[in-house]
Amino acid sequence: MDAHPPRSPLRQGALLALLAAVAFGGVTPIIAHASQSASPLSTAALLYLGAALAALILGLAKSDAAPLRREHFPRIALVALLGAGIAPTALVAGLHRTGASTGSLLLNFEAVFTVLLAWLFFHESIGRRIAVALAAMTVGGLLLAVHAMREPSLDAAGVALVILATLAWAADNALSRPLSELRALSVVSAKGTLGALATSLLTLAFHQAWPDSRDAVLLLVCGATGYGLSLALYLRAQHWIGAARTASIFSVAPFAGALIAISWSRTWPDLAMVVATVLFAFGVYLHITERHSHKHAHEALAHEHPHRHDDGHHEHPHANFPSGEHSHAHRHEGVEHEHDHAPDAHHHHLHR
Repeated sequence: MDAHPPRSPLRQGALLALLAAVAFGGVTPIIAHASQSASPLSTAALLYLGAALAALILGLAKSDAAPLRREHFPRIALVALLGAGIAPTALVAGLHRTGASTGSLLLNFEAVFTVLLAWLFFHESIGRRIAVALAAMTVGGLLLAVHAMREPSLDAAGVALVILATLAWAADNALSRPLSELRALSVVSAKGTLGALATSLLTLAFHQAWPDSRDAVLLLVCGATGYGLSLALYLRAQHWIGAARTASIFSVAPFAGALIAISWSRTWPDLAMVVATVLFAFGVYLHITERHSHKHAHEALAHEHPHRHDDGHHEHPHANFPSGEHSHAHRHEGVEHEHDHAPDAHHHHLHR
């Protein structure tokens, strides 16, 4: 049996979510620049084509994670429609009207929508610490968004389109929660392929403009990193800490995009940016240092997902015990115990 000490699921998931946020937020200003000569539909097609290609290439390596099965494809198709079709198309259309920095900051609404959906549909516990973290990061994002929206040239339709994109991505995040137990790169590949195919066909059907070759390459690279790699990291974070906590930390993404947009314009950050930096840093600190432990009971359960044998939940036998994380169908017997845990596949119990 693996002798490595158990890792903190909360800290590991928080770090993965933070990396996903930086990868996604960092490409938003680049997308706003590279998509000027293209339509929103063709931009979305190239972004998710890049994501699918990156996932296919990285996925050539052998993996023991749970594979995609036929019963997963209706959910994959729905998240592709929302997250790879509606959301990026609305985002690009909104960015063309609001500009890169304002559009990036408005993406904070995605975290709020996702947390509400996770609470409503998965009954994920938030607790005071995470509620304070989410509040701090939301206030920081809204402070920046309100400051940016004071610009006289702000377009109301552009704001509405970006918020529509965040709502579509929030629904995508909630629907993707069960998919986080599967091989992340397979999910990214399937979602990206379906999204790229649908938006490409719509681009051709409506005779929409494609970008020039240089901008097309930029969008493919942005898709590979900000939509492919970022989504894989996001799904792994959901596997460890659930939808609500992952979304809360992911609210760093708009902040990262805004910082890059400001650095391009070579302007000094104002007081709103400084205060928001402190609030985001405080929220991330609360997430990374969170501990959640109490006595809880598990009912007997049979399922398949990536797991280890040093976490106190997987004590089933193997002829030869594998080293590290692996995946196969297995059964849990009922047990009651106490340890540090997060709202993952084994911890859906209710809290007062």
